[in-house]
Amino acid sequence: MFCSTIRKRKLTTKKSDENEENQVKIAVSGKGGTGKTLVAGVLATFLAEKGFKVLAIDADPSPNLALTLGISPDEAKKIIPISENTQLIESKTKTSYPGVYRLSFSVDDIVKDFSVKSLYGVNLLVMGTVRSAGTGCLCPANAVVRALLQHLYVERDEAVVMDMEAGVEHLGRGTAKHVDAMLAVTDSSFKAMETAKKIYELSIEMGIKKLFLLGNKVADANEGMLIERFAKSNNISLLGLIPYDKQIIEADMRGKSPIEYARKSEGIEAIRQFGEKLIKQTT
Repeated sequence: MFCSTIRKRKLTTKKSDENEENQVKIAVSGKGGTGKTLVAGVLATFLAEKGFKVLAIDADPSPNLALTLGISPDEAKKIIPISENTQLIESKTKTSYPGVYRLSFSVDDIVKDFSVKSLYGVNLLVMGTVRSAGTGCLCPANAVVRALLQHLYVERDEAVVMDMEAGVEHLGRGTAKHVDAMLAVTDSSFKAMETAKKIYELSIEMGIKKLFLLGNKVADANEGMLIERFAKSNNISLLGLIPYDKQIIEADMRGKSPIEYARKSEGIEAIRQFGEKLIKQTT
């Protein structure tokens, strides 16, 4: 399908020094099932408790961050991902010419109008997925999502925690190239660690200067040693190990937010401690 664009939107990539300590931008990635959504949700809540103004972004095509942040299943179902919000996309990109859409538009109103406040003081924005350009012509939905992501990473004076799509394919779309740090979550399985390695390599190619590995669901010392050995052999900075936590599993089985149901559990406390380390290393 032929399409054209007019007037590309220009965004600066330089952050202001003013309140820069509040502008930490973290992307959380990893193989599906490693617990990246849990990590993203707890980190976002922790930052809010530390006094940061926090925006959590759910960029997973199967969004679950709302439930982790304590938003009820009924309310979560009402959230329309930005990439699927036809009315919003048309309002930003539509022109009077068939097959031609606008790339020069404001996006700063989207957070105010479409984010959802969680119980823990975190604003949630469900982004949806940025698909590949394919023929080389980005569709209007992709244009809005890309412009919005760049705006959130570069221009907004707040902390951003992004729960990324599982795996590594999304990194090729450049959706996280402006983050301060990439956090790769892994368990002790070979496939999960190989995914983390690929995330590390792609992050370096994208110019992300800080990447950390976070081991999750660590049931015993042997699993911990596997992750530690992997991090050392690949020269990846290991932020720490999160123990296997039955309370977190129970919360998931009951459809409860683990932040509420297992707030004082070992796993949640470990993520909070690693949040403290992240603050020191990214601000």
